[in-house]
Amino acid sequence: MPGLLRGVARTAVVAGTATAVSNRVSRRQQGRWAQQDYQDAALQPAAPAGPPAAQPPVDMSSKIDQLKQLGELKAQGVLTEAEFEEQKSRLLSS
Repeated sequence: MPGLLRGVARTAVVAGTATAVSNRVSRRQQGRWAQQDYQDAALQPAAPAGPPAAQPPVDMSSKIDQLKQLGELKAQGVLTEAEFEEQKSRLLSS
């Protein structure tokens, strides 16, 4: 019986040690992964919080004024026809 008891005790010690080591390794890995995730999150730019806010209603009078200014610049020769059309399309699409 002492030989059997010794074998059971040895098995219990080995199993307990293996469990303790396994748990320690797991905790250490989780700590490293958490630290790595934290560092990765710090290096990445912040993601947008959500969809962009709705734009306020467009004031048509301000667009008309800007179109008049563009027309005047074109008439003065400051803007070429291509530049005028590009700026006009940008203004009307916004």
